[in-house]
Amino acid sequence: MEDILHLYSLAHHEKLPVVCFDELPVQLLGEMVSPLSMKAGKPQREDYEYERGGTCSLLVAFEPLTGRRIVETSKQRTKADYCRFMQRVAELFPQAEKIVLVQANLNTHNASSFYENLLPADAFTLAQRFEMHYTPKKGSWLNIAELELSALSRVCLSRRIPPIEELDREIQSLVKERNQLAIKVEWQFSITNAREKLSRHYKNVLSKN
Repeated sequence: MEDILHLYSLAHHEKLPVVCFDELPVQLLGEMVSPLSMKAGKPQREDYEYERGGTCSLLVAFEPLTGRRIVETSKQRTKADYCRFMQRVAELFPQAEKIVLVQANLNTHNASSFYENLLPADAFTLAQRFEMHYTPKKGSWLNIAELELSALSRVCLSRRIPPIEELDREIQSLVKERNQLAIKVEWQFSITNAREKLSRHYKNVLSKN
């Protein structure tokens, strides 16, 4: 936890950008019956029955201090998808010596995904672009990318959108708008706050030694 909080306390550095990555599974739902149109003072009404259109995944990389983000709508959540997306992230920061990457500790979120999908030399080159940091178990709230996914969800996933192509169009339109506005996140919870508010956890760690 303190490792992640330390990263968030650093000033923006063009050569060492801090980028948060996360994924969100999405269920694609269609209408069985066309919704009733909205009337003045009344919301749109939709039938309780819906059609399942499969699932997809949203992949987001977000630089909180500059308000830059890229989002991809993927049909799967595999090592190949992670590798391809990280190639996009690397291209987004050509000036960086290292991209400081904050992410959850999932089985796809490591350099093995590069080696299983690229030639060894290319995999090594891509891996060298990143300095990977992982949120602790049950500590996904430390990943600022979750806040970005939450914002996207409130706008685009609060209603039924069946085809993945339509979802992607709406997501990309919203991402473009948020990038133009350069919507940032100023993280407030510090290491000092953690040591004060979570003191019992620190004591538990000390008691085990």
